[in-house]
Amino acid sequence: MTATQNQPATGQATATGQHTPDQSAATLGRQLAEFAAAYGPGGRPLPEAVTRSVAQRVLDILGIAVAATSLPTSAAVIELARERGGRPAARAIGLTGRVPASEAALVHGVLAHSLDYDDTHLPSVLHPSASVVPAALAAGDEVDADGAQVTAAIAVGLEICVRVGMAGYDRASGVNRYFERGQHATSLCGALGSAAAAAKLYRLDADGILHALGIAASMASGIIEGNRTGGTVKRMHCGWAAHAGVWAAQLAQRGFTGPETLLEGRFGLFQAFLGGEFDAEAVTEGLGRRWEVPGIFFKPYPANHFTHAGIDAAIALRERGLRAADVAAVELGVPTATVRTIGEPLAVKQAPETGYQAQFSGPYTIAAALLGGGGLGLGLDDFTDELARDPVRRELMGRVTVVADARCDAIFPNQFPAVLRVRTHDGTWLEEAVLANRGGSERPLSDDEVAGKFRDNAARVLPAERVEAIAAAARALPDAPSIDDLLGALTAADGVPR
Repeated sequence: MTATQNQPATGQATATGQHTPDQSAATLGRQLAEFAAAYGPGGRPLPEAVTRSVAQRVLDILGIAVAATSLPTSAAVIELARERGGRPAARAIGLTGRVPASEAALVHGVLAHSLDYDDTHLPSVLHPSASVVPAALAAGDEVDADGAQVTAAIAVGLEICVRVGMAGYDRASGVNRYFERGQHATSLCGALGSAAAAAKLYRLDADGILHALGIAASMASGIIEGNRTGGTVKRMHCGWAAHAGVWAAQLAQRGFTGPETLLEGRFGLFQAFLGGEFDAEAVTEGLGRRWEVPGIFFKPYPANHFTHAGIDAAIALRERGLRAADVAAVELGVPTATVRTIGEPLAVKQAPETGYQAQFSGPYTIAAALLGGGGLGLGLDDFTDELARDPVRRELMGRVTVVADARCDAIFPNQFPAVLRVRTHDGTWLEEAVLANRGGSERPLSDDEVAGKFRDNAARVLPAERVEAIAAAARALPDAPSIDDLLGALTAADGVPR
């Protein structure tokens, strides 16, 4: 169902803490706050699949954040946090000692989203962990939370983030209205998920969490024009969402209040960002019974998620014997909605100037999959500025076109499929269709693959013993007496550029 302004969808928490619809009771924000307050030590236990998923996501995000320290934008945000100073409360990569929790969340959120390697929820197309995990680690560090508390905070924060994101998904057209209106749903919804996570760790009750959500709604922001015409501002979005979430929780802790109708109200977030058109059931249906968290897609490759099925198709053809030198022409068929991101303007996508631009190029990722391959198939070393301008790759990219494909449209956005058709110089046509993404529930990454991705990322910066210490601490997070082992290994003085 699609709700419009002045049509609040409501519900209530049962005695068991499970959510059931009730059109006469609470606002959407109240239902989310009560859900968040219900889970964790002393409350309802998390499902095992959720607990396991959170530990994997912490490991994944920290590996990406460590690998991102070499970027100029990372150095800039680390330096800014150092210069701002403030009450020492939480640790962050690249900083000696502690900084305010909001600054630690900012640093880790920027780093976590900067390589376009963080996880994705479908069909909302949000990247939830890059804001929620940094916010929870920062708030948890400040209050000396144990691993179970941090795990529960991350779990409810992720769930709230993606459910608010799903409110903007139009099932009829298959598009997310946030993105159609130029809003970066990742940072908008990430601010609310981060606020809920931080508020739990600051030991706020359901009322306090509701106020934190209401405050965060006034801080939510982010536009995606940079995806189309350039700029590095998108790297900042998840850091700002994490920063806003921590600030919102701290303000609620000190008496600030927010509107209970923060989402569906006449002048609430859904009116402001979605023009009053939203799916209320997506926010609360099955809340507490059906968790979205375990189904969030991990990224096996450090590139825009729309390119991944094409990468898999090219790797499959390469394994069947196709050589780059054999290629006369390539047609990359993808969902219509993704062509503009990875295939337009075609001349630009066929000649990216930087590794960052290459991450959003269908032609480049096909060339890279046919010519290179590190990590889990393609790794960070496949997306350098030098390789983006490499004449051999440029020549191959020039043979790749990106087109809309009807088979892919029928599946999108529940998957980001691709159909790759290659004509060789002898006139032979080869085709490979990849209709389900690697890293999702239909083709999940194994624990070893998630750990392998982490090691490939973290080992670029940290010595082996630190890498293994972080991995062990992340695995043990749900039962850890504190998060000191995790953050201590992550932020020790040696091995991280300053």
